[in-house]
Amino acid sequence: MLLLVIRTVILYITVVFAMRLMGRRQVGQLQAFELVVVIIISAIAAIAMEDVGVPLINSVVPILTVMLLQVILSLVNLKSERARGVVCGRPSVVIENGKLVEGELKRLRINLNDLLEQLRAKNFFNIADVEYAIFETNGHLSIIPKSQKRPVQPEDLGIPTKYEGLPTTLIIDGVVNRDNLRKINLDENWLKTELAKFGIDDPGEVFFASIDTLGRLFFQTKLPDGGGRR
Repeated sequence: MLLLVIRTVILYITVVFAMRLMGRRQVGQLQAFELVVVIIISAIAAIAMEDVGVPLINSVVPILTVMLLQVILSLVNLKSERARGVVCGRPSVVIENGKLVEGELKRLRINLNDLLEQLRAKNFFNIADVEYAIFETNGHLSIIPKSQKRPVQPEDLGIPTKYEGLPTTLIIDGVVNRDNLRKINLDENWLKTELAKFGIDDPGEVFFASIDTLGRLFFQTKLPDGGGRR
């Protein structure tokens, strides 16, 4: 039993390391060849976990070899557009200038019901509202609505807007992120002073705190009645 646990731990670490080399993608974002790599690695690891009679090296080496091939193929795709077209395919336009491209739908073997379902998933319930629809190489559908149907933007109304960047996290579960404070030219003393204005003497009482690009502090305490305040 102990041997099985040790083998499982080693294979788990190996698989996690191998998957990290593939980059940060969700399963739905994987290209076809990347999905094949995931399936092969899973099968190799499962066999070694189930059968202790299989030498561990016979699983670790194939996993690392498959990942090496995947990394090499990814680098080739990065450098060569022709290779990307062969390995990953190319985006397919299925609606162009508001009209269905029947030939592309047949080539992709996608019927109209499937297309309508994906349009509805993107909150487009009428094909007449779509200017372009493009099936990406990972199977996702990108949509460009007709100009009359897209949401109104401040630019359309001539309304000037202020810059909005990402909020900076300052506290997570009572732990102060000093690196983030330094990045925005603040320190822990400033943070304690701001929290003291709301009656909080210890940052350890704060479950989460962040600051936006306008300098507004948001936090939530660990107490049951603690709420976000600015």
